[in-house]
Amino acid sequence: AELKAKGVSDVIVYCVNDGAVMKAWAKDQGIDGSMVTFLGDPHSELTKALGVVLDHPGVMGVLGNPRCKRFSMLVEDGTIRAINIAATVEDPSGDGDPTVSLVEKMLQDL
Repeated sequence: AELKAKGVSDVIVYCVNDGAVMKAWAKDQGIDGSMVTFLGDPHSELTKALGVVLDHPGVMGVLGNPRCKRFSMLVEDGTIRAINIAATVEDPSGDGDPTVSLVEKMLQDL
């Protein structure tokens, strides 16, 4: 409700996964009919273009292939207004403190 009140029309969640995985995850999360859309980036094309490839050896040792850093991005009329990347040198995946990638930070950016 807060995002809509600030004029947000869409929330896009994407991962370095194929469409089938993202469709199943979307179903599990119950996003049908909401402002949220899940998309896959199976070849990391968007991830590479944004410069957010997660290829740290520790992460690669667990996941096996490059992924995407945890981030949030505010896009307005096709222009990136803010990008907030949770990764740090000590926490390359951003799992330890994802604060900058969460909705509260996005609400501040708006």
